[in-house]
Amino acid sequence: MTERFAQIRYDELPPEVRPLADDILKVSSAALGGPYNALLRSPDMARRAFDFLDYLRFKTSVNKRLNELAILIQARISNAQFEWWAHEPIARKAGLSDAVMRDLQQCRRPSSMQEDERLVYDFCIQLSMNHRVPDALWQEAVDRMGEQAVVDLTVLSGTYVMVSMLLNATQAGIPGGGAEPLEVLSPLEIRQRLLA
Repeated sequence: MTERFAQIRYDELPPEVRPLADDILKVSSAALGGPYNALLRSPDMARRAFDFLDYLRFKTSVNKRLNELAILIQARISNAQFEWWAHEPIARKAGLSDAVMRDLQQCRRPSSMQEDERLVYDFCIQLSMNHRVPDALWQEAVDRMGEQAVVDLTVLSGTYVMVSMLLNATQAGIPGGGAEPLEVLSPLEIRQRLLA
């Protein structure tokens, strides 16, 4: 798979875009690669997206481990190789177990989730696969996480659908030509496996 955009270099950016690139470089595990390589082609949108992602990744009311689980769920659903590659080490550092990540990577409902992980998994899978959350699951999430965290989790899930689409549309590759971490599966197979 050939990347559809050449990698943007910092020294090619107009001077007015460099402060944004500086902000990206402070937090990005792949420098200006991944979604930023595409977003920087639309600098005004890139600034807005960066600020939004900054909240969702670093200032959200959702626990970091659960936030990263939600991001990995979207990566798996979308076969988003770069997204998985970038967030697996972050999730591990945040305390998500290798066992949970391996099951999800293999497109299986993780068998060893903690109770809060089970709630986030069920919420994100229902929201992503059915575009709705059943009443009982919604109430459980609000009761256990609080309204703000449920809203933050919902917006995070939708935002990482957008990130996945951007990465897949531009065919963003793994830096250094590394192996793709996800088996590419059809949407139907993913749905059947993750809803099982």
